[in-house]
Amino acid sequence: MKKRTRGRELALQLLYQLDLRGEDVLAMAEDLLLEEEGDRDARAFALHILRGVHGERDNLDEIIRSVAQNWDISRMAVIDRNVLRLATWEMLHSKDVPPKVAINEAIELGKRFSTQNSGAFINGILDKIKSRHVDAKGAPQE
Repeated sequence: MKKRTRGRELALQLLYQLDLRGEDVLAMAEDLLLEEEGDRDARAFALHILRGVHGERDNLDEIIRSVAQNWDISRMAVIDRNVLRLATWEMLHSKDVPPKVAINEAIELGKRFSTQNSGAFINGILDKIKSRHVDAKGAPQE
């Protein structure tokens, strides 16, 4: 598995725990990653995503709400909403990750860790976010 793919997988696991258990997860994140993953680059990427998503969570949730018609973010499956947060953050804040890559990786995470229908659900929402909030060059729209 590629290091960044593994980093996203680890970040999703931590975001899931953060969503359910609260802020204590942030303090334990490095130790949890050391137990789970031997590759330093994958761990560093996971922490980078975790901290970025956590720092922008309210803004990310507002963006997701703006395109998720008939869906309250708090009623989404925990995995799905965290995959959406992760991918939205990558599209808006990771200049080295093309939006299509962020979307494809998110779809795969949804398929792997959530329900049978998650891939299509995640794709639909992220495609709307991309078209409304990311320009043709992959930069966030102001």
